[in-house]
Amino acid sequence: MGIFEHGKDNKPLSIKILQFLLLFLGLGIVFSVLSMFMLRFSEVKNVIPVVQSRMQPCFQELNSLENWIRPSLNVHHSMNDAELFWRASFVPQVKHFPFKRRAKIAFMFLTRGPLPLAPLWDRFFAGNEELYSIYIHNLPSYQSDFPSSSVFYGRQIPSQVAEWGKISIIDAERRLLANALLDISNEWFVLLSESCIPLHNFSVVYRYISESRYSFVSSFDDPRSVGRGRYNQKMLPEIKITQWRKGSQWFEVDRKLAIDIIKDELYYPKFKHFCKPSCYVDEHYFPTMLHIQSPHLLANTSLTWVDWSRGGAHPATFGKADVTDHFLKRLSEDQRSCVNNNQTTSHCTLFARKFSPSTLDPLLKLSSKYLGF
Repeated sequence: MGIFEHGKDNKPLSIKILQFLLLFLGLGIVFSVLSMFMLRFSEVKNVIPVVQSRMQPCFQELNSLENWIRPSLNVHHSMNDAELFWRASFVPQVKHFPFKRRAKIAFMFLTRGPLPLAPLWDRFFAGNEELYSIYIHNLPSYQSDFPSSSVFYGRQIPSQVAEWGKISIIDAERRLLANALLDISNEWFVLLSESCIPLHNFSVVYRYISESRYSFVSSFDDPRSVGRGRYNQKMLPEIKITQWRKGSQWFEVDRKLAIDIIKDELYYPKFKHFCKPSCYVDEHYFPTMLHIQSPHLLANTSLTWVDWSRGGAHPATFGKADVTDHFLKRLSEDQRSCVNNNQTTSHCTLFARKFSPSTLDPLLKLSSKYLGF
């Protein structure tokens, strides 16, 4: 029976036609709604690739060359020493850099706490921001209070306790080197203490270090009890007594030697286990290891002047009364002669120590006259 035929339903034909039209109209509305929904869904699907393409540069940035060569503004990180040394030991195998590299000097300050001579160093560094980096290793419990205008602000690396004469002091120095190596533009590395001062302006220091073919590590054979007398036969066969060397703790090395130091797993364990007080490891590890591995790259002298004339286990410490015109003139002019790049020069030292906090005011007063800044 058709829908227009009379059956048991006694409704008039006109009502049935109206019902059919309403049903047809309702289905049309449903189909319209469905069509609009499908169209919107299709538009959303079409938008997704656009969103992904906009996100893509963010992921590309993480792997860009800029990300590898741009030093982090924050020297804090969560790496332990093993992770840090591994990361810092990466060496590009292609000789030429695919970008314009301005070689910098990394100034590494090994301190217990404050840097009382920081204002003098601020003056020394001023105007040379693209040519240096700064790293500070101090006691982990120490909270620095450098003003934001200081070059030392925010430059404290993750540190651990370091004790003079023990392997922990070597760990601290290697930690400084490793952190500085993370910046691919750092080419030379200078170790300093909180009592060090520069003896010349930045331009003189940069030119002297950058033009030298050698690294300034003091390394000499001392036959006395304070030299060979500290050698331990248990260091054989890696280290023979004829290879045993002594030298100043305060050094300057280039990038190659810095990497050699932090990747060393041959000589470090020997010193850790067999060079303990009265064998002062900070006087023997670097001089001996580098003498064995790269003697032809060493100047066998330190760039940091100290005064041992008063005797004792430590060099002289200078106070406020010591910083006079005559004293600074003598230090800055340095009448001695020494050899650099196989040529005689009167610039034998670039830094000096040990200067107490009380010397800051007279140093600031006289620095422009005698130190050149």
